[in-house]
Amino acid sequence: MSAKNKQSLDFEKPLLELEKQLDDLVQSSSNSDLDFTDEIRAIEKKIDLTKRQVYSDLSPWQKVQLSRHPNRPYSPDLIERIFSDFEELHGDRLFRDDNALIGGPACIDGQPVMIIAQQKGRNTEENLKRNFGCPNPEGYRKALRLMKMANRFNLPIISLIDTPGAYPGIGAEERHVAEAIAVNLREMADFDVPIIALVIGEGGSGGALGVAVADRVLILENAYYSVISPEGCAAILWKDRAFAPNAAEALKLDANELLKLGIVDKILPEPAGGAHRDWDATAATVKAALLAELKDLAKIKPADMSEHRYQKFRKMGKFSG
Repeated sequence: MSAKNKQSLDFEKPLLELEKQLDDLVQSSSNSDLDFTDEIRAIEKKIDLTKRQVYSDLSPWQKVQLSRHPNRPYSPDLIERIFSDFEELHGDRLFRDDNALIGGPACIDGQPVMIIAQQKGRNTEENLKRNFGCPNPEGYRKALRLMKMANRFNLPIISLIDTPGAYPGIGAEERHVAEAIAVNLREMADFDVPIIALVIGEGGSGGALGVAVADRVLILENAYYSVISPEGCAAILWKDRAFAPNAAEALKLDANELLKLGIVDKILPEPAGGAHRDWDATAATVKAALLAELKDLAKIKPADMSEHRYQKFRKMGKFSG
């Protein structure tokens, strides 16, 4: 996808206007014999300055908005650019397939891995098919089936997280979505193979945690990871979703705060202006990080993997007597 996004957030509009001016000037230059080189360079410098000003000091709420940007790369976009020989597998062998969660074996630089990935849609039709990225219980049971397969065949597991949360509908409750997530937490804690989780957009509540009990938890710079969405928190605490920016600040859900709290292990930088501006550069950053983590985790003996993972999660949080 082109780095030029066709949709923008409110705080991106000044930058979008400058980019439109640049496009118009380049077009005028190509359609005439006039030389606009100096003008083009001046606008390019102004774009670079504006970009630094706009994105250098984003609030937690603005980062949440970026994590939901409609042009942000989704799981299949990264899978296509990072992995080879991806073979999607379907169904939980109990009820049905869940299109909000995809997965299957693939290779990264020739190394076989198992991919678990949450997936949203870019338009109404895709969102209905993908259930707006909110997995049902069968999605988590499909993920567990694939992870057990990975453990059996000694394949590292890579989990790409991008969900506002598990689906909270009546059907999901009737089919025990909380139990499905809980079983995943228990089973993932005990696998002998390396597990890497990467939050690429939204990391909402148990919907994200259900595939994120990992040896390494990485997060893209403008993604978030939280026990509840800012809107949900605002509706509970302030009785008004309009307080979502306040909730985002209080929840400490952005990447920098998560790193300070020890919830994530590493922040992956995004291209200037966000991941939605350059999918290829984002994918290159993610691939390099995944390969480095896989190499590091390969040093841990399979028999020690679950204990290593257990100790990682035990160290989270602060307690007082």
